[in-house]
Amino acid sequence: MIKGTDVFYLDTLPYLHGGRAVALGFFDGIHTGHLDIIRKTVKTAVLEGMTSTVQTFINFGKSEEGVLTSIEEKKEILSALGVDEMLVLDFNAVKNMSPEVFCDEILNMKMSARALFAGEDYRFGKDASGDVNALKAFTDRTGADLTVFKDKLYGEEQRRISSTWLRECLDEGKPDLYRELCGGRPFSYSGMVVMGNQLGRQLGFPTANIEVPEQKIKVKRGVYVSRVMLGSNKLYGVTNVGVKPTVDDASNVLAETYIYNFDDDIYGARIKVELLDFLRPEQKFDSVEALKEAVEEDKLTAKTILAKSGIIV
Repeated sequence: MIKGTDVFYLDTLPYLHGGRAVALGFFDGIHTGHLDIIRKTVKTAVLEGMTSTVQTFINFGKSEEGVLTSIEEKKEILSALGVDEMLVLDFNAVKNMSPEVFCDEILNMKMSARALFAGEDYRFGKDASGDVNALKAFTDRTGADLTVFKDKLYGEEQRRISSTWLRECLDEGKPDLYRELCGGRPFSYSGMVVMGNQLGRQLGFPTANIEVPEQKIKVKRGVYVSRVMLGSNKLYGVTNVGVKPTVDDASNVLAETYIYNFDDDIYGARIKVELLDFLRPEQKFDSVEALKEAVEEDKLTAKTILAKSGIIV
């Protein structure tokens, strides 16, 4: 059984005599560049008898439009990677610290950092004035180790993999590229299945509906091929992410999923909906009948895509 990652905040972080191996960053999305840093942190901690710690933030400026991965999702991913701890820093509490104060008070005194791991573009401290050179000065002074990772590149253009690129993927309806940049892990929404207006059931395609979490980034509205995690069950379907423009004037964004070969009552159950491929943008149809025809076509198209991936539904 995988040991879960412990989550701490600055005022709850315990002191450790053995010291910590610390991965520094925001790690939103946890793409393959992040994975390299985290895996090296874990490996070093195991070999050197330290505790592996991934430092992240809440209230970070880049998360104003929603995060790619919530704190709960990060905990799940880090647990699978064997990380001992996740330290969640409130960005508002540290953003005005000088790099020197951050190193001395947070990394040294609070975290007992004995090995640091960061990407070459890592910035910290007031006005993002701290960089890997500031970390190097700190480790030279304290005797801690520092490992700096070069940018990870991808594709014919050899573009740097970044959280910004992940956000672009979701905005442009490219969840398949997002998945590749994250080492095979899809973007997902999780939530409790809520009661809808039952129109899908009346039309012959009942859906499991969850509200898109407020703190999560909103993907391009439209229809997606999806995988649904219900407990240990792995199911497949078609998910519409949007506001139901044909039949409703609602403004809250829902993820409504038709699940193949499944008609159980799961209201109140918690599910994870993973977006695998994009089928078409959100559309307002002239009639409910036209909507039904489009959904039937979506179901067939999604089946074809899944079959090409070796998944039969």
